[in-house]
Amino acid sequence: MPAPDIHAVIWDFGGVISSSPFEAFAAYEQAHGLPADFLRTVNATNHLDNAWARFERSDIDLATFDAEFAAESAALGHAVRGKAVIALLGGTIRPQMVQALRVLRGRLKIGLITNNVASPGAENADPTGRDAVLPLFHHVIESAKLGLRKPDPQIYRLMCEALAVAPEHCVFLDDLGVNLKPARDMGMHTIKVGDPDVALAQLQALVGFPLQG
Repeated sequence: MPAPDIHAVIWDFGGVISSSPFEAFAAYEQAHGLPADFLRTVNATNHLDNAWARFERSDIDLATFDAEFAAESAALGHAVRGKAVIALLGGTIRPQMVQALRVLRGRLKIGLITNNVASPGAENADPTGRDAVLPLFHHVIESAKLGLRKPDPQIYRLMCEALAVAPEHCVFLDDLGVNLKPARDMGMHTIKVGDPDVALAQLQALVGFPLQG
């Protein structure tokens, strides 16, 4: 089967270009005697309008997030301060992903849609080396600056408009299925990123040319 006619590749950041924060979540849970996947459960409860969602849209500040996340987690059985979770968000850049970005940039349009936070005191929400990677993208959408976050379908439409591409000519990579569904529904090819090397092999098959080297 011939490769689809791909004009753009759109990326998530955390868990895709950088290592997953879920690894740090798991270590924190183990160290503090919390049930496995407890922090992800808090984030997934009322996921469109909980403290996490509102913080990523910059609807609330860090102090409010700290208190409201503590209240939401306490309601599920274990109080965890929001600031403790923000401190877990740093990750390490995956060099094979950056190499793929460099190869793609010369042949296709590349965009970034990231749910992030922007608040004084939350500086370590950005993985080390992030600022060096951002200039590789033709267009970047950050939830905290836009006031809109995945999985709102509008954020994907805005990226398509910025890159001047139709959804059916795009590939979107994310580590969360809930964020992939709206992109898929509007016609994008989607890749759920777990093992980064597997994801790159899937992406290479779609674009039809080597991404490493």
